[in-house]
Amino acid sequence: MSAPACAQDGLQQEDGQFRLVEAFPNLSFSRPVDFQVPDDDSDRVFVVEQAGLIRVFEHETDVGGAEVFLDIEERVRDQGNEEGLLGLAFHPDYAENGQFYLDYTASNPRRTVVARYQVDPQEPSRALRDSEEVILEVEQPYGNHNGGQIVFGPDGYLYITLGDGGSGGDPQENGQDPTTLLGTILRIDVDSGTPYGIPADNPFAGNEDGYREEIFAYGLRNVWRFSFDPQTGRLWAADVGQNAYEEVDIIESGRNYGWDVMEGFHCFEPETGCDESGLTLPVWEYSHDLGSSITGGFVYRGQAVPSLAGRYVFADYVSGRIWAAAFDGEDVEVEQLIDTSLAISSFGVDLEQELYALAFDGNIYRFEGVDVEP
Repeated sequence: MSAPACAQDGLQQEDGQFRLVEAFPNLSFSRPVDFQVPDDDSDRVFVVEQAGLIRVFEHETDVGGAEVFLDIEERVRDQGNEEGLLGLAFHPDYAENGQFYLDYTASNPRRTVVARYQVDPQEPSRALRDSEEVILEVEQPYGNHNGGQIVFGPDGYLYITLGDGGSGGDPQENGQDPTTLLGTILRIDVDSGTPYGIPADNPFAGNEDGYREEIFAYGLRNVWRFSFDPQTGRLWAADVGQNAYEEVDIIESGRNYGWDVMEGFHCFEPETGCDESGLTLPVWEYSHDLGSSITGGFVYRGQAVPSLAGRYVFADYVSGRIWAAAFDGEDVEVEQLIDTSLAISSFGVDLEQELYALAFDGNIYRFEGVDVEP
């Protein structure tokens, strides 16, 4: 889709507190889905393209071009809107060990792959394509609901999101089955074990019920994007809904978030009278009158837009709306910020915690403060 007519001058909130501007106006990307900035003193941005490319460039507004950091298009299954190269996470010690992790879908059999790669020690703008070490593979029964976000938490463990396996309505009942990895957020230790270790405080570590020990939380339909608040450590997730509701969750260890018993705050199966006992409900939902595919974002901890401080910013891929949620630990207040025409696929933050939005018009937008006259 094309950029909105006002994109060059920015999209401005009604109260004038911020606007969206093209962060890198000389660059354009094909279906960008992830934005990462490693803490390695290089001041570079890495953007993931869904077909299987990672591009790298200097973190400068007037940067003129982007290099190919890694091309694994031949390994990636990109047959549907929800398949492809979906997530990138740099190891916390990337500056020393040069390791990073990818999440992508592959074929024969159709599956999710989480793999470790190595940067070329002689050329920091190029990865070693043949360095792949697969650490986790999960068979995918359908082409949709692949999750795809991978993030190193403040505890140093790798968190991975997996959808319920796809189709519609969770036909295999994976969401409520902790003996499968589908419909979950996982937490693993990539620095111990072969190919990884299970953190001792994972909720199902050492269980005798056949529950997967990698699981951190379950009962999730398709968490496409999640993030940690760097100040509180709180884990925010946006779970894409079925036919009626999108939801925002705060993820805690061992919790069951209800899918497919519930969609948002509402019974799904059965349609009425469902048993909510033992389920953790979302902190907020919105109906498909406002949008139909939630894109999770970040709690804003930057300096450029003071009005967003401490608020969780997220969007809807279909409607283009962007919201901000203020949460005090018990209650949440949500405000719509902008109604755009952008297909917002993802968000990202830089090392200063400034916020960016990725859109399928090929652009990356930066949240920028607007001076307000007294």
